Amino acid sequence: MGNTMANKYELPQLPYAYNALEPFISEKIMQLHHDKHHLAYVNGANAALEKLEKARAGEIQIDTRAVLRDFSFNLGGHTLHSIFWQNMAPDGKRGGSPTDPVAVKIKEDFGSFEAFKAQFSDAAKTVEGSGWALLLYDKSIDKLVLTQIEKQNMMHLPQLEILLSLDVWEHAYYLQYLNDRAKYVESWWNVVNWGDVNDRFVKAKG
Repeated sequence: MGNTMANKYELPQLPYAYNALEPFISEKIMQLHHDKHHLAYVNGANAALEKLEKARAGEIQIDTRAVLRDFSFNLGGHTLHSIFWQNMAPDGKRGGSPTDPVAVKIKEDFGSFEAFKAQFSDAAKTVEGSGWALLLYDKSIDKLVLTQIEKQNMMHLPQLEILLSLDVWEHAYYLQYLNDRAKYVESWWNVVNWGDVNDRFVKAKG
């Protein structure tokens, strides 16, 4: 086996305590979501990479299509969750409405923050099965765009930067909101870290 597996994906630490997003997202959900689900995606991505490297070295035989599917799924989960944690913040740094350049851009492209919030919420609530709602920036046309992701293999159009991500897999809310995804989505707006969203926009536009 080659030595590139010394470079592995790693689980990032949460930028706040497990209970920092209460009462909107419970401590128990955050602990399980980060420590179990996100870690599983990290481990899955690393395992797929290791299988690919062993196959290249002639050490094992693999179903390449299946392993690449696993890699795409798990890397998608790792990437999206890493942004998701940063997109939220404890009291004092969260909620409300955006400010700075991204606020201006949201008003320009969606007409108003309220119109953006309604359409993003609808995107999240209507994802078929498990998946994500994303706000992306397309530099080629200087425009903010929304998309839905079913599961997480196809994260987003590759050239578009993710600014805001909302996980609507049941593990993100079921322990607290049961099957009421809509209530979870509405509560989530209270913990959005607009400073992080704005920083991502400025960097992407840069």
